[in-house]
Amino acid sequence: MSGDQRLLGDPRLLHEIDVRDEWVPLPDGTRLHARVWAPRVEHPVPVLLEYLPYRLDDWTAPRDSERHPWYAARGYASVRVDIRGTGSSDGLFDDEYSEQELADGIALIEWLAAQPWSTGAVGAFGISWGGFNALQLAGRAPAALKAIVTVCSTDDRYDNDVHYMGGAVLGIDMAAWGGTMFAFNSRPPRPEVVGADWVARWRERLEHNRPMTPVWLSHQERDDYWRHGSVCEDYSSITAAVLAVGGWADPYRDAVLRLVSELDAPVKGIIGPWSHQYPDRGLAPGPGIGFLQETLRWWDRWLLDEPNGVDDEPALRAWINDSEPPATYYAERTGRWVGAESWPSTATRARVEPLELLTGGEHGPVVVRSPQSTGLDAGRFFPFGNATDLPPDQRAEDGRSVCFDLDVGASSEGGNGAGAPLDVLGVVVVDLAITSDRPDANVIVRLCDVAPDGSSTLVTRGVLNLNKRNGRHRDDPMEVRVEQTVRVPLVSTGHSFPAGHRLRIAVSSAYWPWIWPHSDEATLTIDPQRSAVTLPVWTRAGDDGVRFDEPTRATPLAVRALPPASDLPQRSVTHDVGTGEWVLDVDPGYGGGREYPDGLVFTEDSRETYRIVDGDPLSASAESRWAIGLEKPDWRAWLETTSHVSATHDDFVIVNTVRAWARDGGPSTEAVLVADRRFEDVVPRTSA
Repeated sequence: MSGDQRLLGDPRLLHEIDVRDEWVPLPDGTRLHARVWAPRVEHPVPVLLEYLPYRLDDWTAPRDSERHPWYAARGYASVRVDIRGTGSSDGLFDDEYSEQELADGIALIEWLAAQPWSTGAVGAFGISWGGFNALQLAGRAPAALKAIVTVCSTDDRYDNDVHYMGGAVLGIDMAAWGGTMFAFNSRPPRPEVVGADWVARWRERLEHNRPMTPVWLSHQERDDYWRHGSVCEDYSSITAAVLAVGGWADPYRDAVLRLVSELDAPVKGIIGPWSHQYPDRGLAPGPGIGFLQETLRWWDRWLLDEPNGVDDEPALRAWINDSEPPATYYAERTGRWVGAESWPSTATRARVEPLELLTGGEHGPVVVRSPQSTGLDAGRFFPFGNATDLPPDQRAEDGRSVCFDLDVGASSEGGNGAGAPLDVLGVVVVDLAITSDRPDANVIVRLCDVAPDGSSTLVTRGVLNLNKRNGRHRDDPMEVRVEQTVRVPLVSTGHSFPAGHRLRIAVSSAYWPWIWPHSDEATLTIDPQRSAVTLPVWTRAGDDGVRFDEPTRATPLAVRALPPASDLPQRSVTHDVGTGEWVLDVDPGYGGGREYPDGLVFTEDSRETYRIVDGDPLSASAESRWAIGLEKPDWRAWLETTSHVSATHDDFVIVNTVRAWARDGGPSTEAVLVADRRFEDVVPRTSA
């Protein structure tokens, strides 16, 4: 088959492939466990790398099977590697995106480039963690790394990750993701890979494993800890070609716009309607695209130097969602693709609306003092395509907030024409003339699409910890009862507001459990006459001719899903009217139990619970509980972890526990306790 046919994305397998495991030696003698899918050819080929802590032997194996063989069949050696101290790799894990992880990644790229089956040209790709470290490795500019594809990742580890948002502590994922990684990093190496001493290796891993939440909470300002690995500190360090991909239902989409705007290296961006998933997996919300075909064109251009039109694509291809009734799940969003020749685009126009106009011309200040339970209808921070991930109708949240409404088409600058929709693409910015009666306070701004029937669909939101208003690296308490103007950028969006709808700016002082409350409740006062919203209005109608192939993947691994461990609802909110306590209970839905073709039975049961009492910000608590098991006829490993975060007026209090057991033999073999540990950490509250 000719090269031209391959470049056109022919879905047929073009090469027979071989799959083998390798041990990649590092300079200090540690070995990383790798799996290589390679085309059965006689000549060297370019190499693609995905580098993760999530276990290539089991947890990511279904996803890996969809893409690595696909690339191999099209002439690339595609390699999946477990990070040091994770999966079955040697060594001990220390922290996310640590200097050790990145140094190992550079050595790994150099090793791949030097193999006799490699042309020396390497590409790196990944989603979330793998997208993060692909971008960070590109920032180290190893000579062999020619291109990357980074999906649902960030260039800013402080203000655009799972730890902080607008300088405020992300209660929902600072705690839950810390608990998840504590459980994930407690899993054992596979006996079939590391050999008979697997229990001893696991025990060493458990003795070294530490919860990361206390570390993250110890850096409440943007300091050197967060600057490390944040490529926004020096965009010029990246020389590899970058394809950045995100979704409007994913929290990291701002990074796509920044990378397209700031990189000097070749760069393209794609933002679709998607959640925190590869956009070819058929997971909600769709529609998906032929992502593998799109990335193949990227690799062909930059690893094979084949002119294939990639350079001529728009700098940014973005989906604009149509207005739809609020729902926690959309199988597919309706909307259209548009293309921007650069970002920022000449097709966007800044439309400024004073909040005074939005209140219908009323004068005078407005007071914001939201109940602590505001935010329970925020939805999941990381939507994964589950049935309850997205925010429900926002009418209850709007009732706990101060709202400013604008009729679509009405404008201090003139409308877009009678009956015309208002298309927004980019970052909405809200400037607030604000006063606080406390030195520490948060302000949360939501943008909602309100239909004629009153239903309110959340479009996007932004957060500002007011004592970070002068910079995320600073702690500047508010001067009490002195008005200041602050800027709150909302997370970027693409949305079409129909004529007859209202555009709502909703402002609250609480947003639990997304945002951890300050120690004292604050009352905020906003002067609408001195406040405004700036909308990035997309001015071109039509779809700009942007098209993608239909999704395709390699045949996935034949994994059988196991029944859920409990019949609890995926997401529930309860309110004890007597005590005033609100409880949000969530199954994060990472995949559940499954049985693999090699006979491995993997079980996974987890819950997240968030509690708060209206009127008492110190009542906030977040707990993550995990139970994980791995079993084959001749061995079994299982563990239980808990992670609990609460706060006093002056400190965060973090308690983690882990218990783990192993059975090294058949069912009649006695189980042994491998670990029983408890960690209690107290971290002073500085600016959070």
